[in-house]
Amino acid sequence: MASSTVWWLMTGAAIVLELISGTGTVYLLLIGGGFAAAAVSTHLGASLGTQFVVAAVVSVSAVIVWNAIRRRRPPGPPTSANPDVNLDIGERVQVDAWNADGTATVRYRGTQWTAVARAGDVPAAGQHKVVEVVGSRLVVEKI
Repeated sequence: MASSTVWWLMTGAAIVLELISGTGTVYLLLIGGGFAAAAVSTHLGASLGTQFVVAAVVSVSAVIVWNAIRRRRPPGPPTSANPDVNLDIGERVQVDAWNADGTATVRYRGTQWTAVARAGDVPAAGQHKVVEVVGSRLVVEKI
């Protein structure tokens, strides 16, 4: 079997492993890119040692660049407040009255929920927006 075939098979294996692992990272894809670069270098006539160097340099460089890009991005909201994860975020509820303990009972999605005001907000009756879900409580802010 030709060297390039082995590199292409390793590239495919890395991609398949990334897809079935379910971890949500891209590291195996980046390493697969290094394997693909080694396969291309084989097609260009590089020696076996050069192929390994190409695979290593491209893989490590891709991981370093990916980590630098990831560090520059601002962190996303926690899962409990992330509208991409929790579809309740941003929905509106009507608060008729607040209890003395700082909670309110609201009707939402056909059932009764306990609502609490966002930290620093003064509880007031009226329309509120869900900003976070903590356990079975809706954290709301006045609209």
